[in-house]
Amino acid sequence: MKLPSTIVAFALTIMLGSSAANAGNYDALYEGLQFEMPKIDRPVFPSRAVSLTDFGAVADGVSLNTKAFADAIDYLSSRGGGTLNVPAGVWLTGPIVLKSNINLHLDGGALITFSGDDSLYETKYVVYEGFEAWRTQSPITGENLENIAITGEGVIDGNGGMWRPVKRDKMSGAEWKNLTAKGGIVVDDRTWYPSQSYIDGMEYSQKSDRDRAALTKEEAARIKRYLRPVMIQLVKCRNVFLQGVTFQNSPAWNVHPLMCENLIVDGVFIKNPFFAQNGDGLDVESCRNVIIYRSTLDVGDDAICLKSGKDEAGRKRGIPTENVIVRDCRVYHGHGGFVVGSEMSGGVTNVSVADCQFIGTDVGLRFKSTRGRGGVVKNIYIDNVNMLDISGDAITFDLYYWVKNAPAAIPPVDETTPQFRDIYINDVTSFRSGKALKFNGIPEMPIENIHVTNSVFTAREGGLLSESKGIELRNVTIRPDEGPAMTVNNVTDASFTDCSFISEPSVVYTGTNKNVK
Repeated sequence: MKLPSTIVAFALTIMLGSSAANAGNYDALYEGLQFEMPKIDRPVFPSRAVSLTDFGAVADGVSLNTKAFADAIDYLSSRGGGTLNVPAGVWLTGPIVLKSNINLHLDGGALITFSGDDSLYETKYVVYEGFEAWRTQSPITGENLENIAITGEGVIDGNGGMWRPVKRDKMSGAEWKNLTAKGGIVVDDRTWYPSQSYIDGMEYSQKSDRDRAALTKEEAARIKRYLRPVMIQLVKCRNVFLQGVTFQNSPAWNVHPLMCENLIVDGVFIKNPFFAQNGDGLDVESCRNVIIYRSTLDVGDDAICLKSGKDEAGRKRGIPTENVIVRDCRVYHGHGGFVVGSEMSGGVTNVSVADCQFIGTDVGLRFKSTRGRGGVVKNIYIDNVNMLDISGDAITFDLYYWVKNAPAAIPPVDETTPQFRDIYINDVTSFRSGKALKFNGIPEMPIENIHVTNSVFTAREGGLLSESKGIELRNVTIRPDEGPAMTVNNVTDASFTDCSFISEPSVVYTGTNKNVK
């Protein structure tokens, strides 16, 4: 294939820098790290670049550019890799499949948007929400790749409004009126659906006596609209670099690295409407050696979330998320600012979170699981996190996630019992939250060895310690608008040192407590 002369080769030292220039670029993030973690850096690509327009792409927002993306990626891949430049303009496309040694680079003003035509997307057997099942193909995918990047100053839009249902109570009256005027179907005056095919898929799924994993591919294809895809799914990839780009408006989760190694997310903006159902921002699942840095998230569900599989499937996979640095990130709307779980059955360990701000999230620091998950979450270090207007808990550990009725008898401890322990939280300031703290463990496996130091909380309600063991609060101020500053229930070995609990009464004890002082 003879390509136009506009295809030029250039040294990527201009865009990404040479390996020598970038060596140690993230060194400062490792200073004072409380656990051993290999140093990682951005991947380096061959000094070869092509423009999307060289493969016949048209930036009019109407022409479908799926083939142009595929041809450009194939061209680079066949020559050992390089950079695919996406110029300014609106580029409509179907799914993009990445390959090794390729940097997808969006110039300023470039907008990639994905078609809502579901015939362009295959039905795939993939991992979502912690277990394998049929799902619609993600707009951007990569599997078993090495050295891949999505960089630049442009925007990637998943056209999520073509896929997601919306609940009326998530919107104002004017917003609801504008949404329904665009078409779609309203059911029971409560929920808007983008298409009849979504409703058909939902009804088929609910009536079927088999879960999605047991369906045939043909059966799954019939409910493709219902099986909303993650926007970006990277599976078993090594040396991944996401930098500068805005990732927005995903059909379900936004960015989902799964079983990846050496992942850097630097300076990205991850955005979903606040009403986006399953609109998670960044779900890092069973990944090793991760840096999340200088990034901003404003989403419809959990924002920065660490996972490792769900229940038996996650335990069988047995791959924890480990060695994670989160630095200098901001979260606006989201169900949680920094989150672990609830799918954490493979474990989460060696995590450092520092210098972050959460503004207007439902929960600030959110740790969640339930009986049946199993998995161990440990060695989590959190420092210098500032929060404002958190509607729920500033910090929560909840091992009753999605539980409606607790069992009559306490079950024995086994591989299905989740564990949260050895977690250190320092220098947290939270103003105007719903609740200061909630530690809600389970009797057979209390939350254990949690330390909160040098922190200040103002909230409608104070803190709750329940089914917990080895809890230290040192130099902590809690100022609730009403009720006690602290309620202690079935807690063993807890200390409150140099704390200011500003309420009357300051502490209320319920249940059976031992060695609480």
